[in-house]
This record gives sequence, structure tokens and C-alpha cells, in this order.
Amino acid sequence: MQAIQFLASVYEQVRRDGLDGVRDVLYRLYRIGWARASALDRSGRHVYDEEWDVLVVLDACRPDLLAEVAPEFGFLPRTGRVRSVASTSREWLERTFAPDRLAETRRTAYVTGNPFSDGTCDPAAFAMLDEVWRYGWDEELGTVPAEPITDRAIRAWRAGVADRLIVHYMQPHFPSVPNPEFASGIELDAVGDHWESVWDGLRRGRLDRESVWAAYRDNLRYVLGQVELLATSIDADRVVVTADHGNSFGSWGLYGHPEAPIGAIRDVPWAVLTARDVAGYEPRDWADATDVETRRPHGTAGSDDRVESMLRNLGYL
Repeated sequence: MQAIQFLASVYEQVRRDGLDGVRDVLYRLYRIGWARASALDRSGRHVYDEEWDVLVVLDACRPDLLAEVAPEFGFLPRTGRVRSVASTSREWLERTFAPDRLAETRRTAYVTGNPFSDGTCDPAAFAMLDEVWRYGWDEELGTVPAEPITDRAIRAWRAGVADRLIVHYMQPHFPSVPNPEFASGIELDAVGDHWESVWDGLRRGRLDRESVWAAYRDNLRYVLGQVELLATSIDADRVVVTADHGNSFGSWGLYGHPEAPIGAIRDVPWAVLTARDVAGYEPRDWADATDVETRRPHGTAGSDDRVESMLRNLGYL
């Protein structure tokens, strides 16, 4: 049945898009091959094998991008790189919060803007699971802005709800907050009766690499402003700034971050710093978020359709 559905979708794509459709089908088959290789690749640096008090995850951040921008932010030390355990957010969540890591996750507060936590993260497996995307999603931006992530993370750490804290920002993953014309998923550009992502636009030559990189870089600058606020609003001896995965930008003929064990996608930054509460900042309250002492804030429960819509806006579907 799945094979029939796949062939039907191939036929429709080729009928609709002609030669572009043929290229797209070949690209999809190419990605399937890489996905199978990724499923077999269990290499990478597991974050729970490292020492940290607070782990800041910048979604889809390449190490060379962070190294390019870091000199503009005095709080960031010299940045290095490590190999991630995954090439997609879902894969990273599954491998990071695996059942054999339950002893560690139960000591961890996880504050996240990534909707893949739905159905992947069990609230009972954490000291606290704060799914900010459930109540902090910005419909106009098509993503979760960094500000509610920062505020909820500060509240959680100051309240002492866990021994360790993971703060998962959605940026620099597209959509680009400073450059909303560079959205993800369905919001970039209408072509006929379907939509085109940033990565499809780059792959097809409708967008140039320099402009996409600039939007990607601006999105990183945006979120680093919030990371700096976090680092000056809590006390933590060892804070690590890293990513769940990177972005390919054409390496090995791939775009974005499909499942593929290649360096451009699996290599992520690794920067270690100390945080000190010197900013005098008081985080704001966010609608529908309850006290951080609860395991899961009382946001509007995400229906399957709502979660799917969010993931589509982020370019995952």
C-alpha cells in the first residue's frame, strides 16, 4: 500500500512539475538512501557523557556559523566542534533521551521550543518538561521566538527544580525571525498550487547561497542575544552551547538536514562558558504557563493537526 501511494505521489509530482518533478523524485530517492545509512550510524558525542550544568541547544546551528558570529558576542569563548548523535531533531531527542538514560533525564529540566517533543518526550522521565511551543508559538513568525524559552529557562533554574537544565531554542533553524521573508515549510514561496521551502529554493537555484546564509546568520545573532541574557541571569559553573544537528547547504548534494551521517549535518558547535546572575533581569510570565514546579505546564494540549501544522511551518513536513 505504501509503495502504491509513493508511486502515485511520484506520478503527480512529475505530471505537475515536468523536468523539475523528475529531479525532485531523484532527490527524494537519494535522501532515502542516506536515511538508511543514518539509521545504522550510532556514532557521535552523547551529551549525557559530558560535564555540564546547563546545556543550550541551538537548533540546526553549524559550527562554522557560530565561529563566524562568536567574536561579536563577548560572553562566548572560542568555539569548537563535536559530532552529534543525530542529523534531525526527532532523532536527536530519541537518542538523547533514550530509555537507558532515564537516570540522567530524571535529574534534568528540559525547556524546549521544538514540537518534536510531542510523542517523543515522556514528562514522567524528566524532573520537569516545559514544552514552550504549546503556549509560546507565534503564528505570525511560524515558530517559537527565543524570548519565552529564555524566560522559562531562567525561572526553572532559579527555582532549583532539577540538577541539570537543557534549553532548546528553535533558532537559527528557519524561519528567520529577523528576515521573515526567509520562512520555512509552506510560507516561503508559492509555486503553482504547492509551496517551496528555503532549502528547495536553494537546491533549485531560485535562491542564492549568500542570501540564505545571511538570513541564517542573522537568525543566529538574534538567538545569541537571548543566550547572552540567559548566561547573565543564572548562576551555573559550566554552560555548554551546542546544537542538535547542523545544515548541509549542498554538501554531498543534500540541503537542509535530512537524515544523513555527513559532517555538514552531524558536526555541531561545542562552546563552554560560566554563567553568572549579574544582569538584574526578571523574566516575564507567559500566558498559559504554570509554575515551574509542575512537571508539565498547562498549555493547550497540542492536537495532531496543530503539531503537524507547526512542523510544516518549520519545514519538517
